[in-house]
Amino acid sequence: MPDLIKLTTSSFLSYRMRSFLTALGIAIGIMAVILLTSIGEGLRQFVLAEFSEFGTNIITIQPGKTQTQGSNIGILGSVRPLTLDDADVLRHLPYVENVNPGLMGNADIRANGKTRRSTVFGEGHAFSEAFTMKVQSGSFWPDEDNEQARALVVLGAKVQQELFSGQNPLGSYLRIGGQRYRVIGVMEPKGQILGMDMDDAVFIPAARAMELFNRPGLMEINVSYRASADEKVVIRMITDRLKEKHGSEDFTIISQEQALEVLSSVLDVITFAVGALGGISLLVGAVGILTIMTMAVTERTSEIGLLRALGAQQRQILTLFLGEAMLLSSLGGFAGLAMGVGIAQVLHLFAPSLPVHTPWLFALLAELSAISIGLVAGVTPAMRAARLDPVEALHAE
Repeated sequence: MPDLIKLTTSSFLSYRMRSFLTALGIAIGIMAVILLTSIGEGLRQFVLAEFSEFGTNIITIQPGKTQTQGSNIGILGSVRPLTLDDADVLRHLPYVENVNPGLMGNADIRANGKTRRSTVFGEGHAFSEAFTMKVQSGSFWPDEDNEQARALVVLGAKVQQELFSGQNPLGSYLRIGGQRYRVIGVMEPKGQILGMDMDDAVFIPAARAMELFNRPGLMEINVSYRASADEKVVIRMITDRLKEKHGSEDFTIISQEQALEVLSSVLDVITFAVGALGGISLLVGAVGILTIMTMAVTERTSEIGLLRALGAQQRQILTLFLGEAMLLSSLGGFAGLAMGVGIAQVLHLFAPSLPVHTPWLFALLAELSAISIGLVAGVTPAMRAARLDPVEALHAE
């Protein structure tokens, strides 16, 4: 073993520039893999975290069936809207904790002589409980008859700051799309979720929003259920109840858990794809190692003949050249790991919004891949060296 280490490292040090350039090919490949997968995994965690901001035990019902079947049946095939009555019916199902009817649009908001164009969410009174969004001051509207919903509004943090800067807005009035509303609450800052700025928004009763936007029905109904409940059971109960009320399954049910699974699988594919792109560089590095080791065998033919004449066995010659190839690839792999992680952290330092997360399993696999590439690329030259005839090798000069 000491002789093997000495011979391997001496050969590596004797041709420093060539060894450096060979290892650099592997290093660039590993760096590309680590950098791309770091960004991909960071993006995956960022999107999943954003998607989970509203909670996970949520089932969404939307009007219309996503499946296409049968032929066109004209007016009879039009989408039946979801109503506030549908939401009320679902509240009485087992395991259901909160039911929130919802729709949204944009409107001008006026107060204190200022006008602002913001998103208007029409929601139920259980909105904050269903979506883990907290009211900073005041409260949401009480549980009351949907058809007689009062003109009440809860402000997002940014709207409150822009229209009522330095003032307590509770009890004040503002106009939304020309209609007068009384402010009864202000939401805690939430930031952007899935591209929507929840702070630059106002929340009014769903019935008022339907009237404001002249909509015949809701955009969706969100049902939150107990964490201990079986999601499939809850979905089946919702389906049966709405089919009983509508006469047919003219709606689509999407669970948060199913959506997260689909999203996670899509992001896994993206992460794998960007890692595979970086793997192309590893292939180039493997060709470099194969070339260099083939040249080394040619240049050191007489040395191999001398070792064989002194009694070195074929497997020892094979081990020597495989060791050199693996040393080159492993050193290149470690350098690539350091460069990949370093560049990823620098990118995150200069662009904090850029999600970067290095999956250490990928890093370990990348290094093992580098060593394996060195092993595979070095097999053919090493076998050629081991099979040289000692006498012919000594006459190589």
